[in-house]
Amino acid sequence: MRGCCPNKGETVANAGAGGKVNVEVVNSAAKELRGQRGVNRAQLQSLRIQLCVTILVIDCLAILVGCILGNVIRFHEPFASAGLNLCAAVLPLYVGIAINSDAYGTDVLSDVQTGISRALLGFLFATFAVFFLAFYMKVNADMSRMTSSVAIGATFVTLVMGRYAGYFYVKARTGMDLVYDLLILDGVEVPAPPNMHVLDTERDNLRPDTSDPRMLNRLAKALRGVDRVVIACPPERRYIWSILLKGSSVNGYILTEELDRLGPIGIGAMGDRNTLAVACAPLDLGKRAAKRTFDLAVTLPAVVFLSPLLLLVAIAIKLDSRGPVFFLQPRVGRGNRLFLVYKFRSMKTDLTDKDGSKSVTKGDNRVTHVGRFIRATSIDELPQLFNVLRGDMSLVGPRPHALGSTAGKELFWEVDERYWLRHALKPGLTGLAQVRGYRGETAQPEDLSNRLTADLEYLAGWTLWRDITILFSTIKVIIHKNAY
Repeated sequence: MRGCCPNKGETVANAGAGGKVNVEVVNSAAKELRGQRGVNRAQLQSLRIQLCVTILVIDCLAILVGCILGNVIRFHEPFASAGLNLCAAVLPLYVGIAINSDAYGTDVLSDVQTGISRALLGFLFATFAVFFLAFYMKVNADMSRMTSSVAIGATFVTLVMGRYAGYFYVKARTGMDLVYDLLILDGVEVPAPPNMHVLDTERDNLRPDTSDPRMLNRLAKALRGVDRVVIACPPERRYIWSILLKGSSVNGYILTEELDRLGPIGIGAMGDRNTLAVACAPLDLGKRAAKRTFDLAVTLPAVVFLSPLLLLVAIAIKLDSRGPVFFLQPRVGRGNRLFLVYKFRSMKTDLTDKDGSKSVTKGDNRVTHVGRFIRATSIDELPQLFNVLRGDMSLVGPRPHALGSTAGKELFWEVDERYWLRHALKPGLTGLAQVRGYRGETAQPEDLSNRLTADLEYLAGWTLWRDITILFSTIKVIIHKNAY
């Protein structure tokens, strides 16, 4: 596959135009191949993470060995303080820089040259940063220039050797079979290579329908753990597939012969047929790991710190009205998968709205006395910290919506088909739309359009720093005139 989002070296052979294929035979071959691989989709993702961590450990050991070699050459003493101090200063910086520059992305597992260049550049930047800080803080006298020079040169060699050792280990462990490719046949039959998994929309109940959230949930489950999906469908269904794939958080391609209004982001190939790339996962493995680490680093202390408040609110809810403390509601999450969101119950039990079909309005008689306060202060959302710990949500991202949510008299996805695109990332406790003041009732279609524009803007330009700034900005809008 050439173009945007592909893994290097990907090709899909023998997909001739108008060809026929026995789907059962292809699926049988795919199952047999999976048995030979010995891993399923979840195991493949886990294996890739393990291999990336292995490469990280190899790099750290390479830097340590390089600094020890510097000590041996300079002092004939492997554990002299000069080399070890350099290692202790450079190593943490290197790990951070290397992760940020995708030195441990999935692509470097199969492309050793790219991995080496990113590792060496990361080490070079980390070294320059250490020497700059040493000079600025006037501690360079404590660092041996000769030892540092020898250690840096030796580390360049050991990093290259370590990366090649890691490459051969990955090759021996996986045979470079590191991706899970899926072909979905929607009313079109094309030959598929034996290493490509196949689904049929009729047989597997996956006929595309943007007005059916439960079909989207089935599709999301089918795409979980998939690295690349190629759709073979009639021209009239290519547009709907492009909408579904853009919100699926996978690298998606549509088998096509002509350009149309899909909004392609690249062109690839499947054998002698052309494909249009219409979707690309917004965050790669390294960025997802960084976002998840940040979520846990903030959420775990927050749960401990807020536990007295959570307990007091739970008691107040029980004293105020009959019913459970928590309100659980199905919401649309990452990849259009459904999950149960946790909230403090703010309504009378017999008037709760599981589908979210009726927005809460000012003076709504369904809301309890305590509920009115915790909604106005956003305290009712705090149990979603447990959704973050479970991995259903992130601290920052598009807010999750209930299936029955409406803007005016129309369901959200009826107002704008791009609505499903916002689910390419995990939903968040807060987001760019919220800090811009787009909260509360969606009385008009414009209320949704404003939020959707902000969500898609966040999706297109994610950075960890942006998450941090949105979290701090949220403090200023915790109490909002539209929150009732």
